[in-house]
Amino acid sequence: MSNTPEKIECLIVGSGPAGYTAAIYAARADIKPVVYAGMQPGGQLTITTDVENYPGYPEGIMGPEMMENFRKQAERLGTEVRYGMVTKVDFTGKPPYKIQVDEKHEILAETVIISTGASAKWLGIPSEEKLNGRGVSACAVCDGFFFKGKDVAIVGAGDTACEEASYLAKICSKVYMIVRRGEFRASKAMQHRVQNTPNIEILFNSETDEILGENKVEGVRVKNNKSGETREIAIQGFFVAIGHQPNTEIFKEYITMDETGYIITQPDSSRTNVEGVFACGDAQDKVYRQAVTAAGTGCMAALDAERYLSAKHAAGSH
Repeated sequence: MSNTPEKIECLIVGSGPAGYTAAIYAARADIKPVVYAGMQPGGQLTITTDVENYPGYPEGIMGPEMMENFRKQAERLGTEVRYGMVTKVDFTGKPPYKIQVDEKHEILAETVIISTGASAKWLGIPSEEKLNGRGVSACAVCDGFFFKGKDVAIVGAGDTACEEASYLAKICSKVYMIVRRGEFRASKAMQHRVQNTPNIEILFNSETDEILGENKVEGVRVKNNKSGETREIAIQGFFVAIGHQPNTEIFKEYITMDETGYIITQPDSSRTNVEGVFACGDAQDKVYRQAVTAAGTGCMAALDAERYLSAKHAAGSH
């Protein structure tokens, strides 16, 4: 390895819909983007089977295939996609900033677009992993449609869980809501909505013992953590709504975030508190978390980076 850091005009960290859309726009603006695909190239969509809510695919499309399409389009326009992890950043002073990849390769980047996404929190039981994508999902809005008229269960006690339970109740015949404690964490309004929905059954003081089924979800064994009793419930879909964790740890020292680690961007923009650093996708969006909204913010970040570089070059040429 040479000791001279590589100079890059636009570095994109992460490769989901946000990162690849940013790359498509940045490449067309001729700011020569380099994408580091990270630990899960393609992001959360690579563990999603059918995507039916992204415009332009009338028959629906598989998540991995869709991300493959995004990547090919970005590459065709001149993006360089690399496999590797950004392991360290130094955003002190002004750009170019020092970035380390896989702890060995050093880059000097004029602009950085953070699109590292967020990861769903899971319960951590083997059957959940085994049946992921076969009835187990962490996104009711994405996957609820496949369980039309069926019985499903959802785990969680916060606003998101209540919102997703209400959403599922509209399309599924029965929704079992598994709540660990004897009460919700959700706001009163959300609690009332769930409690007043006739086809939602709330199981308080309950935990998921096991998701049942060989090749697809067929049921769930629920344990009452007060009495120790277990019961098996026949279901076809199992949703986990215990929160998401943004993958933003390496930026913490420099970038302003909320208490859960989501990056705070300036109003009507993808700019962060650090000059030349932009954020898009689920790393800064805890509200919508959809592929299409992530792609939209990816576009914003690339346009913001391009404008920033243009202004800087114009100032430099005077």
